[in-house]
Amino acid sequence: MPRPVRLLLLTLLPAFASFLAALPLVAQVPGQGLPPPPASSTAPGTPGTPAPRAVPAFDPVAATNAYLATVPAEARSRSDAYFEGGYWLQLWDFLLGVAVNLGLLASGLSRRMRDLAERLARPRALRTFLYWAQYLLATSLVLFPVTLYEGFTREHAYGLSNQTLGAWLKEQGIGLALGLVLGGAAVTGLYAVVRRLPRTWALWGAVTTIAFLVLSFLVAPVYIAPLFNRYTRLSDPVVREPVLALARSEGVDARDVWVFDASRQTKRVSANVSGLAGTMRISLNDNLLERCSLAEIEAVMGHEIGHYVLDHVYKGIVFFGVLIVIGFAILKAGFERVSARWGAAWGIRGADDPAGLPLALVVLSAYVFLATPLLNTIIRVDEAEADLFGINASGQPDGEALVDLKLGEYRKLDPSPLEEALFFDHPSGRSRILMAMTWKAEHLAESEANARRAAAADRLRGFSPARAEAWVKAHQP
Repeated sequence: MPRPVRLLLLTLLPAFASFLAALPLVAQVPGQGLPPPPASSTAPGTPGTPAPRAVPAFDPVAATNAYLATVPAEARSRSDAYFEGGYWLQLWDFLLGVAVNLGLLASGLSRRMRDLAERLARPRALRTFLYWAQYLLATSLVLFPVTLYEGFTREHAYGLSNQTLGAWLKEQGIGLALGLVLGGAAVTGLYAVVRRLPRTWALWGAVTTIAFLVLSFLVAPVYIAPLFNRYTRLSDPVVREPVLALARSEGVDARDVWVFDASRQTKRVSANVSGLAGTMRISLNDNLLERCSLAEIEAVMGHEIGHYVLDHVYKGIVFFGVLIVIGFAILKAGFERVSARWGAAWGIRGADDPAGLPLALVVLSAYVFLATPLLNTIIRVDEAEADLFGINASGQPDGEALVDLKLGEYRKLDPSPLEEALFFDHPSGRSRILMAMTWKAEHLAESEANARRAAAADRLRGFSPARAEAWVKAHQP
């Protein structure tokens, strides 16, 4: 999606996105291929008689360290570099966005785009839309080299993208069209609010944005997602029935599981329970289906079902709704203060003038950038809750741990506590595996029984580590 559209969605429609990737390195019954837990002492016996061997205690910390130790140093170094590079990209993206928007104002280009829109149309709503179209095109062209680097070149350099340049450009075109229509509707609607409610537009602008956010949750699964991927019903009953049983056991009335072809873009795995009310659907991508054992799939789907059952979408709307209200209050104060000093030079007539959109986005993007640790924390807490829900629902702690290791292909597995608090919108790999192993320590028999059941199902569907590896090789970038 073009960077200006992402900026608009980030500033006007901040919302958490549940994303859990699962990439199997091994597909084994828990305990196979892993270092054994620390040996415990044996009870003393009578002279000349071997001491009876005590059952080793399961140590969650040792088990967590054992899982992390299976990741080769080279792979860990590569994923750390990718993820840490993202910290700097957040900063440079923010600074570049500010520079481009201030450039539009200082050069007078924003004023000239407004004047052109006024010459082409009489209705004010149409003028606003025409200004947005020019703004979107101009900023997309200026920022295209950075967008190309971040979305295509860098992803290929780290082996995370399967797309050809042509396929990537096609999706950028789709994103640009969506940005024109949806972004144009949002901007036009917000400026209409500013014109009609000049004194209270900050409050009603926030309400309008929240309404647009809710609408996006409703339409995205049905109308937006299929523009980028093909969705089909999962036909394999060996996977479908356990997933539906898991959903029904948690009160989710689901009759179908959908599969989407993410392998055309990436080797990452993901799943989601998306939508609201009648648009709710359970979806998993083909990478998850082909690369993961049933234990891993159940752990992932338990997590995603957790988001739905725990009402994280609705809670997110409330949390981010509050942040949107605060953001619009800051926007009003900041816009009025800056435009009072430089507005005349930049040709901004007032808050209802579309020529002031670059200034509005500078203020909003600064607010969102500074609030990033708070936004990350809100999302991270939801993700941790969904993790624990998923482990309890699926009973697959080792499946969860294997999924978390696979996230290590593009996420730092073992950050410092401060680093995790500031930059992570999901719990770190270590935190998630430790949670899973702590649960396993209290449910050893249940964990092993669930793992055996899932392994038997994998044999029925013909899944094996070799098959998963073959899928990876067939979808190399």
